[in-house]
Amino acid sequence: MTTPPPAQPQRVLSRRAARIVATLAVALAAGACARLAAVDSNALWKIVDLRCVPSQQATGTPGQCTTVDLDQRYAILKDIVGRSQYLLIPTDRITGIESPLVLAPHARDYWVDAWNARSYVGKSVKRTLPDNQLGLEINSQYRRSQNQLHIHIDCMRGDISEALARHAKDTPDEWRWDTLDGNRYRIMRVTALAQADNPFRLVARDNQGAGTMATQTILVTGAGPSAEKDGWLVVNSGIDVNDGSGSAEGLLDHACRVADAR
Repeated sequence: MTTPPPAQPQRVLSRRAARIVATLAVALAAGACARLAAVDSNALWKIVDLRCVPSQQATGTPGQCTTVDLDQRYAILKDIVGRSQYLLIPTDRITGIESPLVLAPHARDYWVDAWNARSYVGKSVKRTLPDNQLGLEINSQYRRSQNQLHIHIDCMRGDISEALARHAKDTPDEWRWDTLDGNRYRIMRVTALAQADNPFRLVARDNQGAGTMATQTILVTGAGPSAEKDGWLVVNSGIDVNDGSGSAEGLLDHACRVADAR
């Protein structure tokens, strides 16, 4: 006759059950968020406005977000897509690139905030990347799934960084045209991302009006390994341009392969 195994202490079983429940809860939450984003164009806004901000206000913790800055009015959220992709999302209701609010006299310089948040990408891949291997991007109104402004923060594709290197020494504040990944983009090297050099304002100079801005996509990356020293490249295209693009997100690499290169 086989001797039955000794009964396990109840507290051990309880701890195991608690771990299983916690694991299932995380998996279900992630799955719910993925489904929510797929069917609800306001999913990002609801996450920030109904979960992250109230949690920060009530407990001092950002809830589902990575961080919430109540004073500067933005949140950083880890995207469910990719190993290292984060999103900067305003805590104010701003639909996207076409919103006049991004060009208001006292509008927040969200590109500066997004650039400062690039350290989260490095933490995700456990490696400090040079600034020309990191990028920020916003899609046009016609190439996005969410109707709350969000700036993607992630790694650049290695081949795109190499192609953009020819613009590393461009004269600042002058647009130059180039073809990247089969699409036409204009590229400007700048020495700041704030105020007059805010990429929204740069693109809006000759794309005036919400209807025209709605067709634009913008990407920002370091002109060299140190943006503080080398400046930034603002990469812009529009749906109305021959061979243009309403999305530059494809120039980013959500798998962050550059972090694995040796």
